[in-house]
Amino acid sequence: MDALLEGLDPEQRAAVEAPRGPVCVLAGAGTGKTRTITHRIAYLAQRGHVAPGQVLAVTFTKRAAGEMRTRLRALEVHGAQAVTFHAAASRQLRYFWPRVIGGSRWELLDHKIRIVGRAAQRLGLPTEAEALRDLASEIEWAKASLITPEDYPAAAAKAQRDIPAPAEQIVRVYQGYEALKAEAQLLDFDDLLLHTAAALEDNAEVAEEFRDRYRCFVVDEYQDVTPLQQRVLDAWLGNRDDLTVVGDANQTIYSFAGASPRPLLDFPRRFPEAVVVRLERDYRSTPQVVSLANEVIKWARGRPAGSRLRLIGQRPDGPTPLFTEFDDEPAEADAVARRIRKLLDDGVAASEIAILYRVNAQSEAYEQALAEQGIPYLVRGGERFFERAEIRQAMISLRSAGEVPGSLPEVVRSVLARVGLTDDPPAGGSARERWESLLALVELAEELVSAVPDADLPRFCAELDVRAEAQHPPTVEGVTLASLHAAKGLEWDAVFLVGLVDGTLPIQYADGDDAAIEEERRLLYVGVTRARVHVWLSWALARAAGGRKYRRRSRFLYGLVPEDHPAARVARREPLQQKKAKPTCRVCAATLLEAQAVKLGRCTSCPSDVDEELLVRLREWRAGRARELKVPAYVVFTDATLVAIAEQRPLDTAGLVAISGIGASKLDRFGDDVLGLVRAGSGY
Repeated sequence: MDALLEGLDPEQRAAVEAPRGPVCVLAGAGTGKTRTITHRIAYLAQRGHVAPGQVLAVTFTKRAAGEMRTRLRALEVHGAQAVTFHAAASRQLRYFWPRVIGGSRWELLDHKIRIVGRAAQRLGLPTEAEALRDLASEIEWAKASLITPEDYPAAAAKAQRDIPAPAEQIVRVYQGYEALKAEAQLLDFDDLLLHTAAALEDNAEVAEEFRDRYRCFVVDEYQDVTPLQQRVLDAWLGNRDDLTVVGDANQTIYSFAGASPRPLLDFPRRFPEAVVVRLERDYRSTPQVVSLANEVIKWARGRPAGSRLRLIGQRPDGPTPLFTEFDDEPAEADAVARRIRKLLDDGVAASEIAILYRVNAQSEAYEQALAEQGIPYLVRGGERFFERAEIRQAMISLRSAGEVPGSLPEVVRSVLARVGLTDDPPAGGSARERWESLLALVELAEELVSAVPDADLPRFCAELDVRAEAQHPPTVEGVTLASLHAAKGLEWDAVFLVGLVDGTLPIQYADGDDAAIEEERRLLYVGVTRARVHVWLSWALARAAGGRKYRRRSRFLYGLVPEDHPAARVARREPLQQKKAKPTCRVCAATLLEAQAVKLGRCTSCPSDVDEELLVRLREWRAGRARELKVPAYVVFTDATLVAIAEQRPLDTAGLVAISGIGASKLDRFGDDVLGLVRAGSGY
């Protein structure tokens, strides 16, 4: 027991030793939350407070669940369940199906796009991949938020969602999707949660059996729970309170998918007797990185008391964060690649460097710049490690190798030499990628031996199987390119936060919504806290080389840029916390709340002063561009945006971007065309 508590700081130890019952761990980035909760599970089991098989720990990704299982095995805790919400619900529904529903089990629908496409096609709606992805996302948000098709329009308006089509069309697609799914006897991932909750809520015998099986619950990343997941958790608990939750409201970045930090922040109110522990000692990042992260989040508006964690750096000092402004994106990307080359030359591993951006479309410039520097890179979200052909072949060879003399790493390297692992790497291309993947297996063998000195080849193969199931691949040597959302839960020695301009971070469609703006700020906070030592923050004033410098650096950088930095002059002219005024109607001056009204710039009930001739020209132009780009017309601009342009008749860039729905990317692609049409009708 002493060994189990050894090395924990006072706050971590308080969380581990808290008695059974409600426990809320408010854990800042890098404060050792996974270590804390796995040690708590081990502590409760070793003290006899709960049998390992009665523990159900849930999190949000297979990778996080795999990491939790790996740590529990290292702590000699066997039998505790550590899975995702969906994996837990799937197992439970499979077990209870014969009693609750009966008949053959319905198949799981891995991807809903195909069924959404059929529903849209029946209604005569666009079926291009981009349009279907947007519709599928709206259906996912609605189901995760426990919103029925009938309630969708009001709920979407209240949430001020930037919907991809008229609400009535989305309702019809949602209804059609559910009907087609039922006809084919299919379940999507949200159905797993809905049916599991219903099984426990409506069947006392089933609920009693489940609650007798599981007595202790742990929820990681609790700030990301959706109303649907909370409903499942409530069904699991019944009237019990043996629940440990861990989370950080400052890292809530999935509100667009229905997540909410409210259950985390309201936990002490729901369970007044709960033990609340705050983890603020940051063991991941240098004090310089920690200080920057604290500065980013301290300017957040409307922060509930429970979210006000102030990280305290525990590592030695490191370099000062770098802020850099560029004339254009190619210059920014080139400078980032050159800086990465210097880090590599200084001994930083490529796998310990990441370039993070707000939207995936930003990656192209950095891919090109890295390629020009001869720097290998990985775009996160590509083919999974254990699904690669060379890894599948390697695992077959390892399983059938028989007796091979030598240490485990030597054995693995010897076996993999038969399938292409040479002493020296190939020149490049796909052969180099294959070689890097095989070498990663050798490095994984070395990692296993450091933890289990007597590990042999069968033990190594078993470890690979566990990791493959958890989709938890070893590190492959290459700079990581990823969106800020995809970077959540990861960390690197050096992080480059790029493209930090208004309209991108915060994203343009977040403007006018304080809650959405604050979520964008939290994205930057998450990005900064991914770095252990080096942080680079940069922005470009123009998109194309030599282009018009119309961009402004992100408002989130005001107050962060050092006083002696050239860009600080701009910061001094801008108020640090200038609250954005609520949009008002240009006709009656009333505050605008609905997304449609914000886009139009007036109440929908107020008279329109639309220029009908201009609107016709805009629609004709949009139809032509849509045909040229092979996309639905609304992907260019929605009807509401065209009406807003025809009403407001902007004559310059500032007036155009003031219209909701027109951000940096659309300004770049369509701005000159639109302004030309407006000016032509205005005599300019």
